[in-house]
Amino acid sequence: MLKVLVPVDGSDNANRALDHLLKLRATNGELDIHLLNVQIPIDSGHARMFVSHEDVEGFHREEGLAALAAARRTLDEAGVPYTHHIAVGHVADTIIRYATERHFDKIVMGTHGRGALLDALLGSVAHAVLERSPIPVTLVKPNAAR
Repeated sequence: MLKVLVPVDGSDNANRALDHLLKLRATNGELDIHLLNVQIPIDSGHARMFVSHEDVEGFHREEGLAALAAARRTLDEAGVPYTHHIAVGHVADTIIRYATERHFDKIVMGTHGRGALLDALLGSVAHAVLERSPIPVTLVKPNAAR
């Protein structure tokens, strides 16, 4: 069974990647689907002086679950089994590390479809994962017709 990681941030781009994966599943059979939301760390020393470690973890958990909600609802409604995860770190690096350490076969993620120049200027997570991942990456672009 193909083990697939789907990075989810709650955006339409992530939902589009999930829709693509469901179509792939319908034609190719069962997949071991894992949703991953990556939260950006709170690195400010000033914030850490006033907020406990437990509160920061709780914040990341709540925000991660909120970002995962639509994707989880889609899979639940389709009756598709999955596992969800929340991690904290630099988004692209964390996706790559997570996929590599847990031996995923493929990463499927949405992209804004802006093109290479804008991605380079804006620092696309999808572009960074595609460039640096040792694991195959499928990028799902927006439909040409909007």
